[in-house]
Amino acid sequence: MKEATGELNLTVIVVTIVALLSFFFFSVIWPTIRSNFSQNTRCDEAVCPKAGTTPRNGEAICTYRDEDGTQHDITCAWKG
Repeated sequence: MKEATGELNLTVIVVTIVALLSFFFFSVIWPTIRSNFSQNTRCDEAVCPKAGTTPRNGEAICTYRDEDGTQHDITCAWKG
């Protein structure tokens, strides 16, 4: 009976740790990953200034149109 109780306690500890790690991942790390992915996608679809214009700090102000056709200015990494 003591061995079964020990295994049950270990199982509860493992399940608790997995639940805490999952909560941390989906509440902190995943939103950051999704935000970065979304920003990179917008920058890939954006119209940036022509070559020869000087970017500031390796970034350029680009124009992006969303699904509604509304135009937005976004800051993207300068790709030359």
